[in-house]
Amino acid sequence: MSSTKKKGGLGKGLSVLLSDAESTGMDYVAIGSVTNIPIAKIQANPFQPRLDFQEDALRELAESIKTHGVIQPITVRKMAQDKYQIISGERRTRASMMAGLDKIPAYVRVARDQEMLEMAIVENLHRENLNPFEIASSYQRLIDECNLKHEELSQRVNKERSTVSNYLRLLKLPEEAQMAVKEQLISMGHAKTILSLSDMTDQLTLLKRILDEKLSVRKAEELTRLINQSDPSDEKIEGEKPNEKLDLRPYKEFQKTLENKYGTQVNFKNSANGGSIQFSFKDQKDLERLIARFA
Repeated sequence: MSSTKKKGGLGKGLSVLLSDAESTGMDYVAIGSVTNIPIAKIQANPFQPRLDFQEDALRELAESIKTHGVIQPITVRKMAQDKYQIISGERRTRASMMAGLDKIPAYVRVARDQEMLEMAIVENLHRENLNPFEIASSYQRLIDECNLKHEELSQRVNKERSTVSNYLRLLKLPEEAQMAVKEQLISMGHAKTILSLSDMTDQLTLLKRILDEKLSVRKAEELTRLINQSDPSDEKIEGEKPNEKLDLRPYKEFQKTLENKYGTQVNFKNSANGGSIQFSFKDQKDLERLIARFA
């Protein structure tokens, strides 16, 4: 294998990382060429950014492996005598186990933990679409564990800095909104619109409207502008000391109870004079229905 050093960066593709022992200027050392390794001696990658492996897709790959074998070797690092850890190819390894294989072809490398984390993320980003939160969590791990700034991270994964920042912001969404993105019930555009609201109650109200009414991103943005409009009750009287902002999170369950009881969205809002409980209605008929319920 050539010992020529090459300059490259993560995000250029795993082929760059594995082209020789010292690609990207790091100490990747090849122990050997492609070798058939017993699957029983291979450990999962603790830095694997993919959290969900779809069973149907794995079964399809397993059937392909039964017919054609493992076309592309996995990549592992040697841990100890007869012990290996996956750098990339966990999906292929799982499918091979489902196909009944005892051994799997593998490239054997030596890599430090930080390098393994970076390599695993790049491998997954280039080979298979992760859901947005797997990407966001992986980016955050690179920042926390590798001490990378956003600009450095964007260079490592070959993404625009704004794209990296948008993914990382997903981690600030309420749990319900995170699940909606993960399950592809709302888009990244919807998530970005929800994050434009500072109040969690407003965020959850907007999320419910998006889901219930199947709002487009544009419609959600219009609704966000309405929510962000200043409330007359929020205007401060000159010389008056504003009340301390209430913590409305403990009343989240009661908010849901009211929504179920009255069949509409209920919003708890802070204001300079305390706060308010708002009941939403869609049209005049819906308003009359609510008045009848209140009466």
